Parts: sequence; structure tokens; C-alpha cells
Amino acid sequence: MFGAFESTPFPNGVTHYAVGGALVGLGVAIIYLATAITAGNSTFLETTLSYVSDLPRFNEPTYVASRDWRVVLALSTVAGAGLYTLLLGSPWTTDVGWWRLAVGGFLVGVGTRVGKGCTMGHGVCGLGSGSRVSMVNVAVFVGVAIVTALAVAAAGVSP
Repeated sequence: MFGAFESTPFPNGVTHYAVGGALVGLGVAIIYLATAITAGNSTFLETTLSYVSDLPRFNEPTYVASRDWRVVLALSTVAGAGLYTLLLGSPWTTDVGWWRLAVGGFLVGVGTRVGKGCTMGHGVCGLGSGSRVSMVNVAVFVGVAIVTALAVAAAGVSP
């Protein structure tokens, strides 16, 4: 069952992961120090819908107050991927089929709604601030990810 995990987990080293993690931590710290708001991405859709919707659900004062920097946060994530491509000369690609990425993205979206936050909100900000709720959420989503990865590997599924 664990045969799929016997290879080196980081064949290209860990430096780029460490640099990326440090940049994410720095960005989250700057946002928190400047606004006293936890910088999670799961609220992005609701806050941006406040630009075009009159529904009270999307026009809560906290959404309207934080929508501008949340748009910048989301766009900077996309810009970071573009910068990576420009600096390293080729985009990161995957052999995973588009439909699997779409299903996975949908399931992650459902999970962020059920868990009331994303990996950045709970994993970076919540753990960093010692939130017990975030500790439970991170334990659950990491546990589910491990079990899922083992089940998929045991089933012999490949991209």
C-alpha cells in the first residue's frame, strides 16, 4: 500500500517550497498587521460578489470592507504563477486530467465552506495564532488528504 511513497518525496529539493512558504507567511503577516484581518482565500468569492450583487448575504460590512485587498490577494496568486513562468522559462504542468482537477477543485471548495476556511486561513493564519478550531480543521484536512492519497495509490490510479 505504501509502495507509491517509497521514492524520494522531493526529488528537486525543498528550497523553492521554503522560499514560497516564507513569502506566503510574510504576505499573511503584512495583511494581518495592516488590517487585523486573517488573510484567507475562501471568502474571496463572497466578497467579490458584493461588487455586483445587492443580496444582503454578499454585502455584509466585513465583506465590503475587505473585498479590495482580497481581490489583490487572489490576483497576486495568479501573478506569482506568471512570475514563476517568466523567471524559470516554463510553466508548471501536470499530467492530471482537467476533469479530475475540476472535481478536486469543487471538492476543495465544498470543504472550505464546511470547514469555514481554507488551508491558508486555517493552516497558516489559524495555526500561527494558536486557534484550536484551526488545529482541528488542519488535522482533519491533512488526515483526509493522507487517507485519500493512500487509497488512490492502493487502487493503482494514475493521472
